[in-house]
Amino acid sequence: RAEWALRPPRSIRAAGARMNGRTIRLFPQSDGPRLGLMPVPALAKPGAYTLEFLDPAGAVLHSAPVTVRDARFPSQNITVSKAVSELKPLPDEAKTVAAVRETVSDLRFWTEPFALPVPGCMTSPFGVRRLYNGKPGGNYHGGIDQRSPAGRPIRATADGTVKLIRMFNLHGGTVGIDHGQGLVSLYLHMSKFALQEGVSVKKGDVIG
Repeated sequence: RAEWALRPPRSIRAAGARMNGRTIRLFPQSDGPRLGLMPVPALAKPGAYTLEFLDPAGAVLHSAPVTVRDARFPSQNITVSKAVSELKPLPDEAKTVAAVRETVSDLRFWTEPFALPVPGCMTSPFGVRRLYNGKPGGNYHGGIDQRSPAGRPIRATADGTVKLIRMFNLHGGTVGIDHGQGLVSLYLHMSKFALQEGVSVKKGDVIG
């Protein structure tokens, strides 16, 4: 999913926002009005939507039209071996990763621009429809893939707090970092870890 940053009109003192059934919090910022990150899934239907700004009790203070355009995400075929295709997730793998993705903490640690985890070129962008050995996978790619040789350091894309370090079956070595106010980054398919859960990291720090 893409994260669309939104700011309410300066005259509206909203505590949250709602669009397409999803409600988010808006946070005070040192450089201006409140800010929130509204997820827009790659599978969201193109068309007109209504964005509602909410008071602390959930009442609508203001609404505005939003247009979601067709991104025309391409398809991408991934060739995998029989052994890889037969991998099964750990019992709590999907649930654990989903919980980290839904983390919303009060303090903001991130600033733009973000850093790339590795300097390698992108091999798979966000949103592509995945085919596995020519067969539809039924979902889209929710991140980006970068080419990198084994053993190259992977770095944090922004400041934050490490919320997850686990070796999973499907995701491989996984690190999750909470950057604050609804922004989380996940790093998958890692061979080694360079830190522990709960520690603070700066943009560019080696995480594995």
